[in-house]
Amino acid sequence: MALDGGILAGLVRPGARIALADGCGSPRAAYPLLSALARERGDLRLVTGWLPGPADGLELDAFADARTVMPGWGLRSAAEAGHIHAVPARLAAMPALLAGPLRPDVLLVAATPGPVGPVLGAEVSWVRAAIDLGIPIAVVLDPDLPRAAAGPPLPDEQVFVLGEAAGGPHAPPPAATPSAEHEAIGRHVAGLLTDGVRLQWAPGTLGAAVVDGVRAAGVRVHADSGLLGDGVVTLDEAGLLLSDPVATYLVGTPALYAWADARGRAGRPVVHRIEYTHEPARLAAEPPLIAVNTAVEVDLDGQVNVEGTRNALVGGIGGHPDYAAAATRSTRGLSVIAVASQHRGRSTRVEHLSRPVTTAAHDVDVVVTEHGPADLRGLDRAERRRALDVVFPG
Repeated sequence: MALDGGILAGLVRPGARIALADGCGSPRAAYPLLSALARERGDLRLVTGWLPGPADGLELDAFADARTVMPGWGLRSAAEAGHIHAVPARLAAMPALLAGPLRPDVLLVAATPGPVGPVLGAEVSWVRAAIDLGIPIAVVLDPDLPRAAAGPPLPDEQVFVLGEAAGGPHAPPPAATPSAEHEAIGRHVAGLLTDGVRLQWAPGTLGAAVVDGVRAAGVRVHADSGLLGDGVVTLDEAGLLLSDPVATYLVGTPALYAWADARGRAGRPVVHRIEYTHEPARLAAEPPLIAVNTAVEVDLDGQVNVEGTRNALVGGIGGHPDYAAAATRSTRGLSVIAVASQHRGRSTRVEHLSRPVTTAAHDVDVVVTEHGPADLRGLDRAERRRALDVVFPG
């Protein structure tokens, strides 16, 4: 079924701001329609979040204004070229921004057909906050999306279906095989865990090494993360998951999406709205939260930069400070920064960060490199520096 651009045009008033649902399940089939409308009108504005896949067909320079709170991967080059503004806000701030200065007039989203109406698929993120504003929802039906979202169907009175476009969520290439350094980091992280903790980790090569370390150690965990990757399938198959995972995005291979849809039409409701997944009090509560995040750079005092180097944008703030701060407040929890001590022959510990601080030093409990863990808890500034010297030799 072809998508009906006339329906979308009828929802969009002059000067409107359109919220484009993000994640691997972003409505990619509608990007050309949206871009053509923006170029025709000349005054439309765009707001979006995290696009991990190619943004083919999304002509950001066609919009009078385009903004994202998470420019990583799919939007990196566009942000560097100035076609979209990267707002330096944590992803958890998106609902407040949508209710205030970035309030949209229309939401464009992909959804999968459900028994009583379209339902969200591979992510929920901030989309529920946009829905709660009562604005029209332009929907691309995609029957290949997994039924992984917790919560009700989209409200019928707000839904305008543009048509159907099967394709499923974007599947990034599998993470590269962990290096020897990454494998050592994974083992060191696993050594910090005890049975029954909640574990948060980021997808990618280092995340895969952490999961491998946890599996080898046989530690049983509750998975509670902003981004849920293929590692959760590995842990489930090993019998190490103690409960249904909690996340706001799925990002992985078709195996992950099949796992999330394994309960047939009912699906596996593991993705929730961001106000729940990133809520500080919930994250800091029992069971203990072990948040394992990485860094582009760590400075002498343990401050963390994840946004990029001096010359290149790498990612965005995302949920990094939310999980780190909550973990430091979690009794028997830990905020862990796991990073190789060198990248391309240069130390990842620097005297001055290349970009503003993403996560403050006081929200970092342990820094783990391939040389082992540096436990910074209870140390003064000078002691912290000396502890970091050990895991960043030379």
